[in-house]
Amino acid sequence: MLRRQFKLIVYWCIGLVAGAAGAQSALSAEPARATITDPVELAAPYPTRPIHIVVPFPPGGAVDAIARGIGQRIAEQTAQSVIIDNRPGASANLGAEMVARSPADGYTLLMGANGLATNMTLFPQLSFNALRDFASIARIGEAPVVLVVPVDSHLRSVSDLTTAARTQPGQLTYGSAGNGSSNHLAGEMLKAAAQIDVLHVPYKGGAPALTDLLGGRISFMLLNTVEVLPQLRSGRLRALAVGSRQRLALLPDTPTLAEAGLSGFEASVWWGLLAPAQTPREIVHRLNSEVQTALASPALHRQMSEMGVVTTPGTEADFTLFLRSEVERWGRLIRAGGLQPD
Repeated sequence: MLRRQFKLIVYWCIGLVAGAAGAQSALSAEPARATITDPVELAAPYPTRPIHIVVPFPPGGAVDAIARGIGQRIAEQTAQSVIIDNRPGASANLGAEMVARSPADGYTLLMGANGLATNMTLFPQLSFNALRDFASIARIGEAPVVLVVPVDSHLRSVSDLTTAARTQPGQLTYGSAGNGSSNHLAGEMLKAAAQIDVLHVPYKGGAPALTDLLGGRISFMLLNTVEVLPQLRSGRLRALAVGSRQRLALLPDTPTLAEAGLSGFEASVWWGLLAPAQTPREIVHRLNSEVQTALASPALHRQMSEMGVVTTPGTEADFTLFLRSEVERWGRLIRAGGLQPD
């Protein structure tokens, strides 16, 4: 009898131990299942601190103005500060490399422009790759180039310019902000499209080039609308043609270069926002959504339009495809002309 009671007590104790172990196992397994099945709920919110937009150009230029306009809207929408960080140098490669090497957390972004695409060919030894080392967030806008001459120039049309260039090869001159700049590449595209011989005069920046154009010391330039509109409005320069597919609302009487006889000519300065390549997709998508909301804002749209900027809403994939096409298009021109940077 005693032996039987002893066995029952032993079995009862074993059951208690097994039950406790099972309960502990169930409790410890529950968080593991939550981690696997519901990772989104455990992700930290974004943004929770200031966002830095690196502008690889000095303050005061077109890229800086675009960055500040879009940055202000994103700050208002997210209730987080957006800091514009100007990092000029090395043909815009200094700032771009800085962002490419930054933590991929969505807090350091790049305001990219044409040079991001053209520098791929101009600087084959770059330590970063525009297509590999960045995640495209959104293309923001573009400003077509405008072919301009001093207001007292004898050149009053594209036909006048091409006729003069063919009559006196190498005598007409055009200025740029330097070898490899957007002005330079647009000028080389014009030379190839019109099959003319004109002399390129590189300057150390756009301001001295514009000064010499206004003084009549060079024949013409191709400037984007953001840079040239104030001079056109003041009557100091004359527009011969625009490099867009269609005429600009701000310059309705100025033909496109295609209308002027250079079929297929299209050249613009553009801007877009990028992040380091490994930035989480949900953060990139959130930033794209913020940019689209900003571009839809009547206040920002009006500000951009007054500057001569055509906004270009779109997805992350749209910007990726555009950037790739720009690398290929300008790469062909650079290689064909044997163009070199400063």
